[in-house]
Amino acid sequence: MSITSKSHDDKNTKQIEHVTAMDESLHPKSDQDRTVKPRDYIFMWIGDGVNIGNMTLGASVIVAGVAKLNIYQTILAALLAIAIISTVFALNDRLGYKKGIPYVVQLRMSFGTKGTIISSLLRGIPAIVWYGIQSWIGGTALNEIAIIVTNGSFDNIFICFIALQLFQIVLSLFGFHAIKWVETVASVVFTIGLIYVFVILVSSYSTEIVQTWVQADGSWGLTFFMIIMVLLGNYAGIFVSAADYSRELKTGLSNKKRGALYFIPITIAYGFVIIIGAMLASATGVTNPAIALPMVIDNPYISVGVSAFIVITVIATNMVANVIPPTYVITLLTKLRYRVSVTITGLLALFAFPWLLIQESSATGLNMFVLIYSAFLGPVVAILVVEYYILRKQNVNITDLYNEEGPYAGYNPAGLTAMLIGAAAAFIEVDLSWIIGVVVAGIAYYLLSKYAFKGSSFKKGTIFEK
Repeated sequence: MSITSKSHDDKNTKQIEHVTAMDESLHPKSDQDRTVKPRDYIFMWIGDGVNIGNMTLGASVIVAGVAKLNIYQTILAALLAIAIISTVFALNDRLGYKKGIPYVVQLRMSFGTKGTIISSLLRGIPAIVWYGIQSWIGGTALNEIAIIVTNGSFDNIFICFIALQLFQIVLSLFGFHAIKWVETVASVVFTIGLIYVFVILVSSYSTEIVQTWVQADGSWGLTFFMIIMVLLGNYAGIFVSAADYSRELKTGLSNKKRGALYFIPITIAYGFVIIIGAMLASATGVTNPAIALPMVIDNPYISVGVSAFIVITVIATNMVANVIPPTYVITLLTKLRYRVSVTITGLLALFAFPWLLIQESSATGLNMFVLIYSAFLGPVVAILVVEYYILRKQNVNITDLYNEEGPYAGYNPAGLTAMLIGAAAAFIEVDLSWIIGVVVAGIAYYLLSKYAFKGSSFKKGTIFEK
């Protein structure tokens, strides 16, 4: 970094410290503070993609032994969802990458310092629920290990769930430094495990898979597009807060290269896991992979290994997708330090009742949960993209975002109104909630910003400023 650039960063840092009461963890990341290399970033998204929660979504293609989509429809739905995911990631991560700010600060330019409370909770709450769901799946796998090791004398999923959650809380105290090595180990280990499971399914359960899934009629209608929205909605909470990840990535990468850092690992990891989940459900009729995997592996030693893989990837996924974003939200709302907030996040996940959400009878309900919160997160990401690229032409005064009394103080009525309009439109057809919410909210925000709320301070710096 040049002396001039470093001096400019130091000046901005002092200005921000002067105008904000935010915890230091929410201040912009400088170049020297960024420790994540492109290789680490790829491993991070592979580690996040190869998880049992994603496998559960793949398994949801099979309900009560009947395939909603056949193999060709499932693969195409996955590819379309991943293409949209990668595109939105590459668009929405740019402000965080260029300026080093987190998602909760990025929200202020569209929703205001107080309006951000509402929009940030829409990201934080689903993440905490998924934190609990992933941990319950991990606890189930940990219990499988305990049963085998103790010859059945210990069998208590709830105790394993609590133990795993407490371990994750301790691990998350170390922030992104812990995430890098966890993701690297998890991505390599679980990919090997998935390949092994794939070979078993093909060699021993091909008849069941062909009859249930490959030869199924499936649907090219609403069900097909609904599955795309479910697979897309699973990442809706992650790519809306893309800035939380890109701010940790080392600088100097072009937009195309950063886009590849999303598309390649997500295609490999998420796509493969979705296929494995559908195959597993076809072979066993069980949608919880933590229970289904030991059923297809009739070897206690290998079952211990597979269950250990599940535990590792649960930890890896939570570290990326479900810990940092809600922690930043709690830090913003309470002014607590990062370590206190990350502990609260872990404790809240204990009370998300994941043992109810992960039941066989809840597979459809879990999909509906994804679609419902996607109805709000779709509008939020649309508003952020319209704001940054169209209204502000990628030119944002970062110091103003941290100024509690500046142009972003209070509520932005245009942003909140557009979000509600987009969500309301999404609920007209919940199965297509994300895409409807995105289109409607994006158009509504542009029109409201141009024609409504004259004199609003949020027009400052936009193409509509007079």
